[in-house]
Amino acid sequence: MITFIVALGLLVVGFLIYGVFVERVFGIEPERKTPALTKTDGVDFVPMAPWRIFLIQFLNIAGLGPIFGAIMGIFFGPAAFLWIVFGTIFAGGVHDYLSGMLSIRKGGVSLPEIVGDELGNKVKVFMRVLSLVLLILLTTTFLSGPAVLLQGLAPLTTYSMERFGAVYQIPIIWILIIFGYYALATVMPVDKLIGRFYPIFGGILLFMGLGIMVVMLGWHSSEMPEVMDGLHNRQTDGMPLFPMMFVSIACGAISGFHGTQSPIMARCVTNERQGRWIFYGAMVAEGILALIWAAAAGTFFADPEHGVYGIDGLQAFAADHHGENIAALVIDKVSRSWLGTIGGLLAIIGVIAAPITSGDTALRSARLIVADFLHMDQRPIVKRLCIALPLFLCVFGMVFVDFNIVWRYFAWTNQTLACFTLWAGAVWLYKKANSQQPTTNSRYGYLIALVPALFMTMVCSSYILVAKEGLNLDPELRWIGYTIAGLVTVTCLIGFCLWARKNQKYD
Repeated sequence: MITFIVALGLLVVGFLIYGVFVERVFGIEPERKTPALTKTDGVDFVPMAPWRIFLIQFLNIAGLGPIFGAIMGIFFGPAAFLWIVFGTIFAGGVHDYLSGMLSIRKGGVSLPEIVGDELGNKVKVFMRVLSLVLLILLTTTFLSGPAVLLQGLAPLTTYSMERFGAVYQIPIIWILIIFGYYALATVMPVDKLIGRFYPIFGGILLFMGLGIMVVMLGWHSSEMPEVMDGLHNRQTDGMPLFPMMFVSIACGAISGFHGTQSPIMARCVTNERQGRWIFYGAMVAEGILALIWAAAAGTFFADPEHGVYGIDGLQAFAADHHGENIAALVIDKVSRSWLGTIGGLLAIIGVIAAPITSGDTALRSARLIVADFLHMDQRPIVKRLCIALPLFLCVFGMVFVDFNIVWRYFAWTNQTLACFTLWAGAVWLYKKANSQQPTTNSRYGYLIALVPALFMTMVCSSYILVAKEGLNLDPELRWIGYTIAGLVTVTCLIGFCLWARKNQKYD
């Protein structure tokens, strides 16, 4: 309980103190007109109220990420709490704020255009491809999870598929129903469906997270994992804590997906003052949600009478359901057991609505990325459909791939995207500091992006070398992977320093 309370307090303080510092480093201009006011088109550029944008942004970036990712991350032990807290404050909040505010400053463009403007045209092309791959993988993960939960609530026809020597049922009807909804939300004007209903679902998601927290603190506080229990790796399948945990917990700490979503809401913001509350604030809210579900998953399976530690019980539960969507099963058990029939139903609805509403905005973001690349006017609905339909077909094909495999590939792609976004933010902030006589806040302000960019470079580089999805180095050879990743990180730092020295204007 102590770890959870302290972590919760740090997230709130981080928003109130570090969030303000990040805003000052960026240097907002409240008098500057935003794209929502200068490019209003009734489809994507639509002015909205700040509170509405905040709830939509929170729901867009939340999805299954801070819930599924946190549940998968707590398998590594209480160290997950530290990553959620410090990742949210110093990495995720900065990442989301910069991606949203830079989109506003650059006319509401999508993430690949933002990064490409700062890192070059070759990187822009790479980011376009990487972003689309990420969004397709993410939509797949945010489709399978809620379909499984809906199948549990209202069973419909399924499709049988063999995995790991056993036959599993894919809820194909629910998948098709969700696809139909995706088609509407992806092509309709942002204020007609997303703007009207997403704030409601965002409120439900926050309320249900609060309900889980109240029950956990009131009746199960003594069983909660504590940092004092040790930060050693508690995984049983041999996966190393670094970098695996830092990739598994993505949306609850830092996520490249958020950078694709922020430009959607950047096209609706009417004043730059709103940026900290909408972009940095939504990330902190997501961190709190991830903290709650990580603690809940690590607490629920505890059996003090038989000396079973909560995470050990979670590991045993996962072993009994090998090959299945463990996170979805955990959500179902925790919600029904702790909140009762009605509360559990509402909680499940909350975690169903969140991923669905992130899946459709993922496709909406993909549509906008393609539209920006092709310079295609999105006011005619026919042109929107021309881009959206091929994306739907790609996602549908990925549904039949094992969820856990899709999640792992999504996780690495996701963090790699975040890495590039942070590097772009560091470059922009450095240029800003050298475009005029630097102030105390701006002269070294680029460090708020550079430091997490270096850390995420190390994470992503080492992951692709040691993970099963990458080179899968043997445990005794992992030091080679870490060494190579370290060299890559140092090379990036040297490259940045050389570029900065070349472009320096003030001593």
